Amino acid sequence: MKKNARLLYLLTIWTFFTPRSSTATTLVSDENPPAVTPSVTYVLSMPEPQTHYFDVEMQLKNVAAATNAKKNGYIDIKMPVWTPGSYLIREYAKNVEAFTVSAGGKAVPSEKIRKNSWRVYTGEDNLTIRYRVYANELTVRTNFVDADHGYVTPAGMFMYHDALKTIPLRVVVQPYKTWTMVSTGLEPVSGEKFTFEAPDFDRLVDSPIEIGNQKTFTFTASGIPHTVAMFGDVEYDEKRLAADYKRVCEAAATVVGEHPCTHYTFIVHHIPPGGGGLEHLNSTTLETTRNAYATESNYKGFMTLVAHEYFHLWNVKRIRPIALGPFDYENENYTHMLWLSEGCTSFYEDNILRRAGFHTPEAYLTIVANDITVIENQPGVRVQSVAESSWDAWIKGYRPNENSANTTISYYSKGSVLGTLLNLAILAGSNGERSMDDLMRFLYNEYYKKQKRGFTDAEFRQAAEQMAGRKLDDFFTTAVNTADPINYNAYFEPVGMQLVNVASKTQDGFLGAGVSPANGKSTITSVRRGSAAYTGGLNVGDEVISIDSVRVGDDLLRHISGRRVGETIKVLVNRAGFLREIPITLSQNPLVSYRLEPLTSQTPAQKALYNKWLFIK
Repeated sequence: MKKNARLLYLLTIWTFFTPRSSTATTLVSDENPPAVTPSVTYVLSMPEPQTHYFDVEMQLKNVAAATNAKKNGYIDIKMPVWTPGSYLIREYAKNVEAFTVSAGGKAVPSEKIRKNSWRVYTGEDNLTIRYRVYANELTVRTNFVDADHGYVTPAGMFMYHDALKTIPLRVVVQPYKTWTMVSTGLEPVSGEKFTFEAPDFDRLVDSPIEIGNQKTFTFTASGIPHTVAMFGDVEYDEKRLAADYKRVCEAAATVVGEHPCTHYTFIVHHIPPGGGGLEHLNSTTLETTRNAYATESNYKGFMTLVAHEYFHLWNVKRIRPIALGPFDYENENYTHMLWLSEGCTSFYEDNILRRAGFHTPEAYLTIVANDITVIENQPGVRVQSVAESSWDAWIKGYRPNENSANTTISYYSKGSVLGTLLNLAILAGSNGERSMDDLMRFLYNEYYKKQKRGFTDAEFRQAAEQMAGRKLDDFFTTAVNTADPINYNAYFEPVGMQLVNVASKTQDGFLGAGVSPANGKSTITSVRRGSAAYTGGLNVGDEVISIDSVRVGDDLLRHISGRRVGETIKVLVNRAGFLREIPITLSQNPLVSYRLEPLTSQTPAQKALYNKWLFIK
């Protein structure tokens, strides 16, 4: 966050994270205080949903004094360029058109002055701003409307003025004529259908809206009413699904031990691509396939997504690095700790399913070992630290290319492993008296509830070491802040386990090229750093024509199978229309496959710690 541009936020830093009364707040400008309270109301309509357009009317009342419009002769209206939880500049303003302003029924001149800002030349108190938003990208972080339903990501829909971001707002939704449902985490206004209020712009941005004829069901977890809004033609057992949502939600609540919401909303899109979610203060949007409930494997996978996004209502939305709120909606908000915010939420997703009974202890051990296998098989784990991965999310995380696996590591996948290791370090250091839960509970109570702010990197480390009862240089210096190898068994030994590589030690040669077989061709899509293909000179985009003069179709790997380590093969490729024959000397297969196994002999203390780790009573 750029502090010189956010002085107003420093005065109100507690507001985004503490429930507030809807009573209006009077703003004071650099001049005299306004005689009346300013207000902002958005009217959202979609009269022709098949065209993929939303219409927005932004009604500003009594705003001249609060915005210094009379003094300046203009006010600047902006649209966010990104949405919290999805760390990429998305340039939402690219979808805006037909921006007009009127006052008292008369047109007011305006012009676009930046990529996401419009200057309105007026000193009037009451203004009506109208614009349209093209919405034809159905993801959890973008807007969408068609003949079937509408979905609103508020950061990409609603504009704001800097001086009006902390006042209460209203949103009036006017659904298409045949639609009857609006689902959102926003508070409904009593007696006014499809009218909602938010205490400030931050809360509005944090409240997606589903509009249409979606099916809904409800359940109560931890004494809190929950609503699930289901879009898409999908078959499911409502009774079972509600019961399992409840199991997941109540297991998640045991981590911190307190539920901060008065109600919670799940918006679930069942669409062909499937996969993904985005967390919000008292709601989430999930995307899954239409066969999410068709098999036990799919069903458990979906429950894993539910656990991940639901746990974010604590971790990220309330337990957070100091950089993640209040937000600067016009620029990147940098932090080194997405490995905690996202990665440790990935750790908790399976941990929550274990305590809820979805995973057996044996299945959970397999998940932990597989997580380590995944990151250790990615060359980028020796190039980029997870702290660097967090910082570079804005330029790398959401923009992968064919070389990403060689140079980066996901703060999700490595962060999940680090969550396991930190949990084990705290268990071992405290002789089983404390765990990762106690760390999360401390951060929630100390920084969210007591100090009403996020924590610094140093404060997080201090809290973790306090829980562990010792310095954690091995964890923070090595595992978090470098790309050096991790001594995993130093973490597993206190619980009587060891990590073992069970990968087959064959003499088969290894090429190290990923291919995309299609239409009878094998085209190289990735080249592993340090592999035979890498050192020998194969390139992404090469079409492999033959190996040792034998024609290769879409079955390249069959031509490599059985070749020996050290054997040289002649690979003929089509590179940009030119044929090249490249000699490649096959190397040893570097891939690992880990499994967690018990130590030959375990002490009573190790067995007790093991049982506590895996929630075995």
